[in-house]
Amino acid sequence: MELSAEDALRLNVLLANTLQAVRIDESSMTVHALSSQGEASVRLNPVGRDDQYLKKVRELLSAQVLGSPGGYPVFLRRWTRMGQARDDSLEQLLLLGEPEAVVAVVHAAGLSDEIARRAWWAMPVADNARRMLERECVVRGSMGPVLAEFLIEYLPFETEHRAMIESVRLVLQPGLIGTEMRDKLWRQAKRRHSFYIGFMDAAADRLPEPAKARGDSAQVIERLAGLVAAGNPVAVQLCRCLTAQGQAFLATAETVMSKPTNQDVVVEFLQSLQRYFSSVCPHADPSADLPTLVEDAETLLDVPAVCATTTAVQEVLAAAPGCRNDVRAMLIFSWVGEPLVNPVFARTDAIGSVMRKKIEPITSLLQQQFDQLRGRAL
Repeated sequence: MELSAEDALRLNVLLANTLQAVRIDESSMTVHALSSQGEASVRLNPVGRDDQYLKKVRELLSAQVLGSPGGYPVFLRRWTRMGQARDDSLEQLLLLGEPEAVVAVVHAAGLSDEIARRAWWAMPVADNARRMLERECVVRGSMGPVLAEFLIEYLPFETEHRAMIESVRLVLQPGLIGTEMRDKLWRQAKRRHSFYIGFMDAAADRLPEPAKARGDSAQVIERLAGLVAAGNPVAVQLCRCLTAQGQAFLATAETVMSKPTNQDVVVEFLQSLQRYFSSVCPHADPSADLPTLVEDAETLLDVPAVCATTTAVQEVLAAAPGCRNDVRAMLIFSWVGEPLVNPVFARTDAIGSVMRKKIEPITSLLQQQFDQLRGRAL
């Protein structure tokens, strides 16, 4: 099968211009092109089956752009999604009319704000927007607010909770949305608790929900002031938890834990919680089960100052001995993560109330730590 003479001529005329991106609308059999002068299109008149005809169109594009009719190697899907596309070929990849080539561009390390603009025109889908908002140059550029606005508008149509969480986390980066939109997202989180995890990741110390500092916060912060000034990570984190902002974070985390929707939400929640407390003890045993985790936290409180972590712990306990249980709670939180629930989730694909019942031993332990840090422990 060959292209019709009319299509071949019109496509060659189109490619004779300096183009920025090409996309193919397979439903209407139309080739669209973007240039500095605007957009142009060529309506195809296929001879034979549409899929075979489009293959010929892409071969023509590839021959003109890359000098080879082979086109983009779409079988390299995993490779391109790891950001391995060559930075010097990104502009050419956007001229192939191949969706997987656009995906390679948005994952590439050399992505710029201008390339992001062209890639977004070529393939405006939510996953591409998320990938591009991971790049600082895009967040700070003209495309950042555009992509953030799209993700917010698309949130009601997302079906995967992991994607919802990631979208909220990304749009909350400084400079992308205003206070009014942020507060609207927060209100929506009351119906979709997974949104809260995005807030926990992106705005842990500036959550919209007001809270009161723990009752003894002033006394503890005064006792630990010297250690905080010296950069003791355990003291810094404990004081952070006792403030109004810290108590708001803990309250939000409790809300998420009370009714997670599925396993993805549980995993994302545990990882977010661990990141918040990671400065307390950056090293943990990824294979530790629940009893081991609790035992290790208790044991570490009595280990002499032989490393940076134990030194920090002992300094805090010496300055504020009444905070022993608070430090233990923070140590437990600093070690939680996906490995904690893997033994449960490896045996079941349950969601909803059935899943929550199966992970109750874990959530019950975590609730005890929340009670401690929020001043509710007996």
